[in-house]
Amino acid sequence: MLRPVKTEYGQHFLVDENILGVIGRLAELEPDDVVLEIGPGEGVLTRYLAARVRHVHAVEIDESLGPRLADLGDNVDLRFGDALQLDLRTDATKLVANLPYNVATPLIVESLDGLPNIRLWCVMVQREVAERFFAAPSTKAYGAVSVLIQLVAERTGFHPVSRNVFRPRPNVDSAVVAFRRTGLPDDFAHVKRIVEAAFAHRRKKLANSLQLAGVDISGADIPDVRAEELTPLDFLELARALR
Repeated sequence: MLRPVKTEYGQHFLVDENILGVIGRLAELEPDDVVLEIGPGEGVLTRYLAARVRHVHAVEIDESLGPRLADLGDNVDLRFGDALQLDLRTDATKLVANLPYNVATPLIVESLDGLPNIRLWCVMVQREVAERFFAAPSTKAYGAVSVLIQLVAERTGFHPVSRNVFRPRPNVDSAVVAFRRTGLPDDFAHVKRIVEAAFAHRRKKLANSLQLAGVDISGADIPDVRAEELTPLDFLELARALR
């Protein structure tokens, strides 16, 4: 009997196991890996991971899925709770997940500095979101999340995923995107504040957007452009100027 999903959690359960091999390849799974999985759902990906890595830390918000997530294996730790509220720091070095649509972007952004042990991400998200992660400047998709991810990581893989591999079938296509950590800028919290302020009012010039977001720009030489015209490295220079 099919279990009803909870729309408030953005649940779309993976039902086509053919995509698991793609995830395993892009996640570069090794027997000694320790993996963090957010949103295991009914455990399809969790069981695949558990059979191939040393340990899996799984976090699920929906406690009613408990019976479906029984007997995952001795190498799986399952926690119930909101991943945006929990302390997710573990010994995991890879984040591999079919992320719930409604929390995918904030989870990734928070993990960049909040989970410093994570060296590689391999996540399934809406295709539009996946393309936004590594969008180029001066494009419609380019935004704060693009800048922040590109300051920390480089993309290593991308695979489109049909909406037909999920239950219920979503109204959008998805993609698996993988990226590897390259570093973390100094004072990343400050950089993040400046980047988010710059894009807070996309239609306005950079100086106006920063001021409207409460950033003191006095004495700084602010380019007469909109935020989407700056590269990620330009934002590093801007953040230094606004310290």
